[in-house]
Amino acid sequence: MTKVIVTGPESSGKTTLCKQLSEQFKIPFTEEFSRKYIDNLDREYLQEDLVIISKEQLKNEQLTTNNKQLSLHDTDLITLKIWSEYKYGNCNDWITYQIEQQKQEERFYFLCSPDIPWEEDPQRENPHNREELFEIYKLELEQLGHNYSILEGQKRLEKSIKKITELIS
Repeated sequence: MTKVIVTGPESSGKTTLCKQLSEQFKIPFTEEFSRKYIDNLDREYLQEDLVIISKEQLKNEQLTTNNKQLSLHDTDLITLKIWSEYKYGNCNDWITYQIEQQKQEERFYFLCSPDIPWEEDPQRENPHNREELFEIYKLELEQLGHNYSILEGQKRLEKSIKKITELIS
């Protein structure tokens, strides 16, 4: 089974693309758990919260992999690693261990370019450094040895449908 993960910096079209791909391939997708979690906090989130978020994100990813050919995910643990390192300067060992374990899976990443307009959202923190974060995502995927394709411009959906069709054929 191929796991397709849509990743990238904030406000780069990840969730919109996941919804479109979910409809196209008639499969559910794993939503970004951090949104629900942070929305329900009555305080600022802390670095320790990222481990809780990571565990739930991974659990949800595993629950969504019931299709024999394809599963679709709006972000994954790599996003949480980048988030933790960028904001706090380090990442919890549990998260990095799980990411290493995932290298054994058949994973494909769509890395969304931040070439679309920024949309304000109470959980978004980085409106001015999306390009820098994009480069961090790219480097991380390369260092981990994951296959990925960069999605940019207006033809994201068409390009991703074509690539997924190739992956599952």
